[in-house]
Amino acid sequence: MEKNFTAKDSLRSKYNFTDADFDYIEEYGISVEKIARELEMFENGIAKISLEKTATVGDGILTFSDEEASGFSDYFEKERTNYTIEKFVPASGAASRMFKFLIDFINEFQLGEETINAYINRKKANELSVFLVGIEKLPFYDAVLEEVKILYLDYEELTQDEKYYYFINTVLSSEGFDFSNKPKGVLPFHRREKDITTPIDKHLKEAIEYSDVNGKPQIHLTVSEEHLEEFKTIIRNEAADVVVNYSFQKPETDTLAVDMENKPFRLDDGMLFFRPGGHGALIENLNQLESDIVFIKNIDNVAFNHFEEIVFYKKVLGGLLLELQKDIFAHLEKLEKTDSDNLIEIVAFVTDKLNVVLPKDFSKYSTENQKAELIQLLNRPIRVCGMVKNEGEPGGGPFWVNEDNGTISLQIVESSQIDLQSKSQKKIFSEATHFNPVDLVCGLKNYKGEKFNLPDFVNHNAGFIVQKTKNGKDIKAYELPGLWNGAMANWITIFAEVPLVTFNPVKTVNDLLKPAHQHE
Repeated sequence: MEKNFTAKDSLRSKYNFTDADFDYIEEYGISVEKIARELEMFENGIAKISLEKTATVGDGILTFSDEEASGFSDYFEKERTNYTIEKFVPASGAASRMFKFLIDFINEFQLGEETINAYINRKKANELSVFLVGIEKLPFYDAVLEEVKILYLDYEELTQDEKYYYFINTVLSSEGFDFSNKPKGVLPFHRREKDITTPIDKHLKEAIEYSDVNGKPQIHLTVSEEHLEEFKTIIRNEAADVVVNYSFQKPETDTLAVDMENKPFRLDDGMLFFRPGGHGALIENLNQLESDIVFIKNIDNVAFNHFEEIVFYKKVLGGLLLELQKDIFAHLEKLEKTDSDNLIEIVAFVTDKLNVVLPKDFSKYSTENQKAELIQLLNRPIRVCGMVKNEGEPGGGPFWVNEDNGTISLQIVESSQIDLQSKSQKKIFSEATHFNPVDLVCGLKNYKGEKFNLPDFVNHNAGFIVQKTKNGKDIKAYELPGLWNGAMANWITIFAEVPLVTFNPVKTVNDLLKPAHQHE
């Protein structure tokens, strides 16, 4: 109680919190201590991650020959019936960024005052040019065109610019398809003749190939409450053979926004403003799953083509995880049961197979302390992360990171987590040979078959502060350590190279024009 009073007292005196604020916070389900910690982070800043070096093939990243890859895939197929295996897909993200250049066009272009070509030249709007060239190849082209012809009965008499303008407006407007306000998962992504499919369709198809809980493929989608019915409608039509579970991002993981002077930001009615804490909040959703093994993949990373190869490499990663986990469990049982002080084999496994860097003075530890350290290092959740060769995509990559205890560890790091003002840090980040496509398989139980409590393994110092706008005003927001970044920082981490063909994200609508998303 005293701690709670102290936090409240600090918030009252320093930030003028009222009884009404505390009532609202309690109703929201957020602790006063959490808010006090977040405000302290805004005041003091968050220490950036210190990169030691890039992870590369042979130094943190595994590669496989075709024969080795087939061996892991075969091992997964052989062992999978001994486990409950589920697929986890963060699917709540809206498609607003996907259509940003079209939104800009509708907001800025004055029909009748200039031509679209003039706009493209004036704004250097190359994305719009690509969109218009490929417009008939878009999976939703026919449906949108049909609607445009209903809305504009004189369609055939319109100029080409007018046709393009009304088409784009129908794609975006609430009276039309409102695509930019829908979640990516329910949008048309692929078309074969008149057969239109969404990302969810592809994820369900994948789940059938490698997930299994009590004899049924199983997938878990994190969605926003407002779009749940849209997902359910698609899934009712497509998922007769798949068990689909849903969860929402928990409100208590939201974070308090502040103004540019680090004072709590208030809405026009004086209420405190909380924002979703980013995908790192989903560690709580992942923690709810009961399955032994969980595959994680982003909602927009699907492809029309190469399905067999994509599934094959999921099984490769799964087989690698099951093989490593079997050895980890065997070593833990040996450490628990044996009185032997011969730890050479286990130390070699931890350092060579798991890429763990032991404390510098480990050799000086007593045998009992060495055992305790090895148990602590081995008895953690494990993730095997597919990595693709860096082709210049924006986003995070695999690095060796300096830890507070003087060791280094493998982590997936985003640019926002490092000090880009430091030439040495920026250089290391720019030298990344591989990119994180969010292609993970995770072991969530310990060697006794008990679930790990995943929040125990989060690096809470790995969050970051971002600048946003609200009601036309600049604000700052705290984002939780990312799901595959700081939220899994203290897991056993294995990086393995997978081919680029497995990575087909749709970040903008134009990505749907790429070969991976077009019927061959």
